[in-house]
Amino acid sequence: MEKPHAPLPTGSPGRGCRFIVLEGPDGAGKSEQAVRLAERLRQRGYPVTFTREPGGTPLGEQVRAILLDPADTRRGPIADALLFNAARSQHVLDVIRPALGRGDIVVCDRYATSTMAYQGYGSGIDREMLAAIAAFATGGLVPDLVVVLDVPVEVGLARRDAGRAEELTRFEDSDRHDLAFHQRVRAGYLEMAAADPRRWVIVDGSGTPGEVAEAVGRAVEAALA
Repeated sequence: MEKPHAPLPTGSPGRGCRFIVLEGPDGAGKSEQAVRLAERLRQRGYPVTFTREPGGTPLGEQVRAILLDPADTRRGPIADALLFNAARSQHVLDVIRPALGRGDIVVCDRYATSTMAYQGYGSGIDREMLAAIAAFATGGLVPDLVVVLDVPVEVGLARRDAGRAEELTRFEDSDRHDLAFHQRVRAGYLEMAAADPRRWVIVDGSGTPGEVAEAVGRAVEAALA
């Protein structure tokens, strides 16, 4: 059972939408848009904690280096899922729940929904099992809003290929994670969004960064209102 959020102080904004996650396939521009969203909300007077996964804590950053290392092609998807959730458990304990408890809006670049998309839909791990692991790791904490930046797979991977080679991760630069894998990941995001339209919103990520930021901002502000 999900643990309830601590109540916001009287008069604080965002009572119904305090934990916001940005998701999307590789190359969708999610990380840049998460930073832009956090800054937009701060400028509008909201108390904001910005964080990311994997990462957000010393343990999470160490796990991030292991998980995304493009030189490591041997580890299987179950080990990936368990490592992601180990980092996530500490992240929720040390960063996300304390921020919610003091009344902040949390903007998170990826969350358990990424593990479901990549290890579940992409790699074929049983999704009920993944959901149970995530619930255990997070104490049942789920986002109030998930914003999916959607781009065609070929567009997203072309963006990543055009970037700095040293920034490519093993999910983008591995024979095991081919075009079909990324197509399954994208389809997974769209399926999860369609199944829960109250908490999920899809934003076209193919525009300019400014256009996408405005669309994301409007969607989030509508949820906050």
